[in-house]
Amino acid sequence: MPRQMTITEKILAAHAGLDEVEPGQLINCGLDLVLANDVTAPIAIREFGRIGVERVWDAEKIALVPDHYTPNKDIKSAEQAKVMRDFVRAQGISHYYEIGCMGVEHALLPEQGVVGAGDLIIGADSHTCTYGALGAFATGVGSTDAAVGMATGEAWFKVPSSLRFNITGELGPWVSAKDIILHIIGMIGVDGALYQAMEFTGDTIDALSIEGRMTICNMAIEAGGKSGIIAVDGITRAYMEGRTERPWTEYFSDADAEYAHVYEIDASSIKPTVSFPHLPSNTRAAEDARDIWVDQVIIGSCTNGRLEDLRVAAEILKGRKVHENVRLIILPATQQIYRDAMHEGLFDIFLDANAAVSTPTCGPCLGGHMGILAAGERAVATTNRNFVGRMGDPTSEVYLSSPAVAAATAVAGHIALPDDLD
Repeated sequence: MPRQMTITEKILAAHAGLDEVEPGQLINCGLDLVLANDVTAPIAIREFGRIGVERVWDAEKIALVPDHYTPNKDIKSAEQAKVMRDFVRAQGISHYYEIGCMGVEHALLPEQGVVGAGDLIIGADSHTCTYGALGAFATGVGSTDAAVGMATGEAWFKVPSSLRFNITGELGPWVSAKDIILHIIGMIGVDGALYQAMEFTGDTIDALSIEGRMTICNMAIEAGGKSGIIAVDGITRAYMEGRTERPWTEYFSDADAEYAHVYEIDASSIKPTVSFPHLPSNTRAAEDARDIWVDQVIIGSCTNGRLEDLRVAAEILKGRKVHENVRLIILPATQQIYRDAMHEGLFDIFLDANAAVSTPTCGPCLGGHMGILAAGERAVATTNRNFVGRMGDPTSEVYLSSPAVAAATAVAGHIALPDDLD
């Protein structure tokens, strides 16, 4: 009898040309896409040059996105971007997104239809796991592995065991996908899913938009996960239809598939959540953190810079002003999101509230530019990491939250819920 497999195991088996695989097995797989950005691609390009091949394996299946230090903040970052640009031109790589048509990579590639269900994707960025929201196996790798992937179209994997997070019930007021994943990370810890695939199921997940699902899968790495994944359904198909550039393949976990652990979570138990410094797992209910005053609020990133996120922020900011002691920076994640938000009138709301709106960039998330913190400053951010010095000076502090809590905090001057503003 064939082994009952999870969705992750099925995707890996198919790309390895095997009938079945099991956790711990070492396999070599064909790839559908290799991704890198302006921090990791220059290293990968250098290593590619050492391999001894002249051309990439498939110029249509490599994506290079300068998004971390762009627009370039200094000479060094400009040189990084130039390395990418020169390589793209020499190799004829089609999926390159320069300033003016670029975006934060993990929002941009799904939007542009470069990734789809059933794909096996590696990216030289840890948040590559975002694409699991479309039913793909996507994982971050080092720049050397990315270089080998660009040269050969292959990568080796140890098949991960899977954890299932079954979330059921209705979410409470102002509770979002970001709160779901912060709740889970707080529950299992930053190594609670170490080298395991995090599979998210249940009617709560079924009710989420693609944007919400991307938020959840994006932060699988913050629990140590190898990947995050959600099975394809009607919402996924509606998103991919007419968008993805290649045919997609749907995989589903077998009814008797083996999981390392199954977590049952009641959605009504999840509250608007904040991660305190300096780990994403250091979570507390936002209602218990109202004494934390802040200097800056960031709404954006590959986690929460999508149109859905900006709409939530605008709903809270409309008719209000940002607190006089707070700098609010809003970063739409792609040019299309920027355009859509502008046409919907969201920018008028943001500007009337005294917020700043930025071109798409990852800059502040990793302490690169566009929102660096000084010594002792605090920020609430819709980003995905709050390690020591993540957004600036080592003595600064970053608190992770949803767009709703971030927007309310910007108005109140301290961590707050939207209902606190009434």
